[in-house]
Amino acid sequence: MNVPSSPNLRSLGQRETLRERVRDALRAAVISGELEPGAVYSAPTLGARFGVSSTPVREAMLDLAKEGLVVAQPNKGFRITEVSEQDLDNLAAVRLLIEPPTVRACVPVIPEADFAALRELAQAIVDAVDRGDLVGYVRADHVFHLALLGYSGNRHLVDVVSDLRTRTRLLGLAPLLRSGRLSTSAAEHHALMDLVEARDAPAAEELMLRHIGHVRGLWASGAEES
Repeated sequence: MNVPSSPNLRSLGQRETLRERVRDALRAAVISGELEPGAVYSAPTLGARFGVSSTPVREAMLDLAKEGLVVAQPNKGFRITEVSEQDLDNLAAVRLLIEPPTVRACVPVIPEADFAALRELAQAIVDAVDRGDLVGYVRADHVFHLALLGYSGNRHLVDVVSDLRTRTRLLGLAPLLRSGRLSTSAAEHHALMDLVEARDAPAAEELMLRHIGHVRGLWASGAEES
C-alpha cells in the first residue's frame, strides 16, 4: 500500500504568517496554563509578553475565541475559558477511543523514509523540556502526534483530534517540569518512535493508551504527585 507522507510533515517547511505564529503560541499558552483559566488579558499586555505588537495578538485571540478558548471582554481584553473536570474526563475518553487504535493502524504504513523527520519532531519535544519552554512543549507535542495520525489518510479524524487536544488543559505541566518528571514524559515520544520503527503496532497502541492516561490523570488537573 502506498501511503502519502503525513500532511504535517509536508507542511513543516512552509512559512507561517505572524498572525498564525502568534495564534499557535497563544493557543499553547492557554493549553499549558501559562495563561490562567478565568484571567483576563489585554492585547497590549500579551503583545509585550510575546514580543509583538497588539494587532496580531488581537487578531489571533479572535481566532481563539472561535475555537472557544477565550471570550472577548469589551474594553478589557480576552478572558481565558475554564474547563470543568467532567469536560476533561469526556475529552480524554474520546481521545482514548480514537488515537491509540489509529496509531496502531498507522504503524505498518509509515514509510521508512519518514522515520528521521518524525524523530526530529520527537526530539523537538525533548528540546522544549530542556529549555523549560512549556509553550514550545505543547506546540511540538501537538505537531508530533498529528503527524503520526496523518498517516491514517483521514483528514477529518486528524481535525477532530486536533480540536480535542486544543480543548484539553495541561495545568500540571509546570509542576512536572519543576520536578523533572516532564523529561520522562517527553522521552516517551522516542519510545513510541522505537515501536514505530520496529513495526510493533500493538505495543504502540498500548503506549498511546498510557500516554493519554497521563494527560488526564495528572497534567490536566494540575495536581502534583508527592
